[in-house]
Amino acid sequence: MAYWLCVTTEVNWKVIKEKNVWGVQERHRNTISKVKLGDKCLIYVMSTSKDDEVIPPRIVAVYEVASKSFTDRTRIFKHPKGYLEVFPLRIKLKPIKIFKEPIDFKSLVPQLKFIRNKGNWVGYIRGRAMREIPEEDFNLIISLAK
Repeated sequence: MAYWLCVTTEVNWKVIKEKNVWGVQERHRNTISKVKLGDKCLIYVMSTSKDDEVIPPRIVAVYEVASKSFTDRTRIFKHPKGYLEVFPLRIKLKPIKIFKEPIDFKSLVPQLKFIRNKGNWVGYIRGRAMREIPEEDFNLIISLAK
């Protein structure tokens, strides 16, 4: 079993929660092809601004992978500015737990093994749709879930 950190926006988090599906851009084909049935996915929502308030990056849920990857070009996800892609490479998800209180990601950085350069932790997230993380990091995050 593998453990994945899936990076998304606030808007697309709502789609994931509603439709139980995860999608990535074509350029992430090699990564999503490594995902297997039963793998676990933590949903990481990027920092957002709302009404002059900055909401920090956070982990909001854990899901289990419920399908092999497949292609679906139905427009359900909102794409970032400058991209016209529909995140066509997808997997179905089964919710394990949607956290009542999101887990602040920045406070986890000093303890996470997959982030070696703690001062530049954003570089381990930015530009990635998803990344595999060690089981130890997954268990740490899950232990904090409420």
